[in-house]
Amino acid sequence: MKKILLYLSLCLVGLQLNAQAVTITESSGWLESAFVEWLPEDGVDSYNVYYTGGGLTDQIIDTQLIRSYGSYYRADVLGLSTGNYILKVVPVIANIEGPAAVSNSVTVTAHDRNGFAHSNGHVPGAYNLDGTLKANAVVIYITENSKNTISLNVIGATTNPCVGLQTILDGFKKGDDDRPLAVRLIGNITDLDYMLNGDVVIENENNNNGSITFEGVGNDALVNGWGLRIKRGTNIEVRNLGFMLTNANEGDNIGLQQDNEYVWVHNCDLFYGASGGDADQAKGDGALDCKRSTYVTMSYNHFWDTGKSNLLGLSENTTTELYITYHHNWYDHSDSRHPRVRFYSAHVYNNYFDGNAKYGSGSTEGSSLFLEGNFFRNCKYPMLTSQQGTDIFNGSNGTFSGEDGGVIKAFNNDMSGETRFVAYDAVNYPTQFDAYVATTRDENIESNISSFQGGNTYNNFDTDPSLYISSLTVDSPIVAKNNVIQYSGRLSGGDINWTFDAPDDDTSYAINTGLLGLLTSYTSNLVSIQGDTLGTGSTQTLTVPDNNDQSVDSGNAIEDMIFTWGGDATDVSVIGLPASGIVYTKNTIAQTITVSGTPTSNVNFSITTNGSAGSSVTASGSVSINGLPNGDEIHNFTASGLNSGFYSFTGANMNSNPGSTIYDGLILTERLKIESSTNISYTTTSISTLTLVFDPAFSGNIKLDGVTYSATDGVLTLTNIPSGNHSITKGNVANLYYIKSEFALGIEDLSPLQKLKVYPNPIANLLNIYLPNSTIEKITIYNVIGTVIQTIKKDLRVVDLTNLESGSYFITLKTNRGVVTKKFLKK
Repeated sequence: MKKILLYLSLCLVGLQLNAQAVTITESSGWLESAFVEWLPEDGVDSYNVYYTGGGLTDQIIDTQLIRSYGSYYRADVLGLSTGNYILKVVPVIANIEGPAAVSNSVTVTAHDRNGFAHSNGHVPGAYNLDGTLKANAVVIYITENSKNTISLNVIGATTNPCVGLQTILDGFKKGDDDRPLAVRLIGNITDLDYMLNGDVVIENENNNNGSITFEGVGNDALVNGWGLRIKRGTNIEVRNLGFMLTNANEGDNIGLQQDNEYVWVHNCDLFYGASGGDADQAKGDGALDCKRSTYVTMSYNHFWDTGKSNLLGLSENTTTELYITYHHNWYDHSDSRHPRVRFYSAHVYNNYFDGNAKYGSGSTEGSSLFLEGNFFRNCKYPMLTSQQGTDIFNGSNGTFSGEDGGVIKAFNNDMSGETRFVAYDAVNYPTQFDAYVATTRDENIESNISSFQGGNTYNNFDTDPSLYISSLTVDSPIVAKNNVIQYSGRLSGGDINWTFDAPDDDTSYAINTGLLGLLTSYTSNLVSIQGDTLGTGSTQTLTVPDNNDQSVDSGNAIEDMIFTWGGDATDVSVIGLPASGIVYTKNTIAQTITVSGTPTSNVNFSITTNGSAGSSVTASGSVSINGLPNGDEIHNFTASGLNSGFYSFTGANMNSNPGSTIYDGLILTERLKIESSTNISYTTTSISTLTLVFDPAFSGNIKLDGVTYSATDGVLTLTNIPSGNHSITKGNVANLYYIKSEFALGIEDLSPLQKLKVYPNPIANLLNIYLPNSTIEKITIYNVIGTVIQTIKKDLRVVDLTNLESGSYFITLKTNRGVVTKKFLKK
């Protein structure tokens, strides 16, 4: 028998030695990547692919990067530094490698990393500046098979392993895992079982030590039907993905929603989203929008007839420290917003504006735009400033909803085929101009040149030597156009090809039915992915309804939310309910949790599975009342310094000498100096009461919205402040310890328990409790699966949680007026 087995083994080895190398049909280098394609061979079990170059020899690539397209195979090699490489394809039969086929030398080039996202030493994403993966990087592969079952242990996650793409990202949301994460999508990825209002959401609690790349593999990776949303993200990169037919609640293909910094979105294809309910949403809502974020770069993206391409800014209400770059984007017959800007300092250079039916870039609300080196071809209105010049020409009501204008500085742009463009002219167009056309790139615009409505001036950010712009070498418009055509969008232009060649393509902003048909009938040519499995992880399941986050008008009931558990899960626990009129019903036979009711306040809750096998799965939900803020807004300078997500501080300096006062049971020592330069701005959406706490003996003046008010014994309380933008400025020199904005429902006052505020959130060590007119009898801290962590039986307003591990928790207060619960995060 042994002789027979030996003979068979020798025969098999002989067959391997006599086998022919595969036939390579194409190989090429690209931006920090390379690919190779070859013809399939009969009898081959799998393939190994190696690369040599960049100082490395015969490095094997991950098996998931090798895919079959039926008539050919393809492998993409990611994370390469610039240089020349050799790719090698090796067939494998019965775990034995056959003869290698070797490609010609291919050249890999670098991504263009110019722009604000790479400021201040930041390197967004999981890759180094040379294009290679950062040390200790984690790579996960998302396919149509594995998207719901892919598993990863995440440091600081509530439960491990985290199962499913969004659950993994939820783990990184806490900002405790410093490992660089590369999420690689392969093929056509449709809706996931668990998303957040139709989006996949990336967050990392602004972790400066962490970084995330969300990217596509090859030229055919697609986000199909869902959107990508980024919140409280730092060092985030999105690249080489196509986005189409997005029908998420937010509506954007990609949306930087709030509090992001150092984000780089590049080399993506942006197609139509699903039609919205408004007339201007026939092509979807936003293609690539940015709000309340800074140090952002959007580059080398291809916008395919998008209606609203780049909205920038919403309610920032400041023009300081908001920086963004748009460069080398192809606005390919897209209609408007390239970008449409509020408040920001935006550098818009080397883009290709190609047949734009409405307008190019628009400036509002005191924004400063520097447009240089762009190529405009048949862009109806290349540049617009709100409520002046072309925007209101011939009696037009304007494009930007009556907002105040900003100022656009233009230099060395190539324009042809436009309907109208008016440059500033001190004699002929001193006020009714679209942009100021500079004679030199480093020219400063004087302050006497301002927007017609609002009197806003240009801030000359582009000549600031501390920013990258002043030393940047910009391509000529024609060179930029050629680079954009060659490199924008996904690798090699992607797998969806369309040419705008109809006579009215440049002027029509209607949906292109041919392009829409191509998208809706799209079928991936991908047949299989080597090594693709359904993933490994928990056999406990929890199905989350699409309506798990709802907003209703006051007095209205929510739609029933039905969560279903299954697999090895035998039960679930619910944290945060019942509360404020929202209740839940558990059906152990149907294995469902039904959440229902009419809210009297905003509510957040979580549901966690448990069982004897598998790992727990957690889902969350929320209910909010339209127009009702998520609780009173409090800022304690002793606890939080100048860091606030609600109040904005400009020209602000803390007093280096501590003071002392007591308010709401808090001992306050740190104080802000109220000086001539100090401005505290904030925005409310309902009537509020403002309380300011100063030195105990202060009875001087302070200004709110330019009106002078006098404090008494160190406290000033102002009631019935209308909704809108507000500004606190100096009356007399003073020291400010504490700010509180209390909100009313508009129908009846909030109950005392609804006024509960715990802050700061997230916390480092000390958790402050604000609960007026109530006595605390017991404080209980729970984790998200309902385990009691700590119990305190006294009326304590500052809780030391230094020894608490990082994660999400609930604090429940038993008071003389009832029981109330809040969620908080521990850093």
